[in-house]
Amino acid sequence: QVYLVESGGGSVQVGGSLRLRCTASGINFKIASMAWYRQAPGKQRELVANISESGRTNYAEDVKGRFTVSRDNARNTLTLQMNSLEPEDTAVYYCNTYWRGERWGRGTQVTVSS
Repeated sequence: QVYLVESGGGSVQVGGSLRLRCTASGINFKIASMAWYRQAPGKQRELVANISESGRTNYAEDVKGRFTVSRDNARNTLTLQMNSLEPEDTAVYYCNTYWRGERWGRGTQVTVSS
């Protein structure tokens, strides 16, 4: 069984920081490309950042320079460091991978208030 479990969400003021984590099980994490998505109320789910098995990263334009995605293959953990948070970053954040099908975590809420 594949499990992706997110943690680290919460409420923060504008300019603050949060670190999200996703712990994966049931997959060979070190060969899996991983990603973070987010979905704001009334909007479609969108890609925030992804990281390949080799560590190559890709970011959405509006988070470049503020967010950093990383992985720890020894701990099967994906991390999203979010700095300089803005109200527009408010959303539910989801961990994602493709492993014998699309896999999603349940999400973690991030709320940024001004």
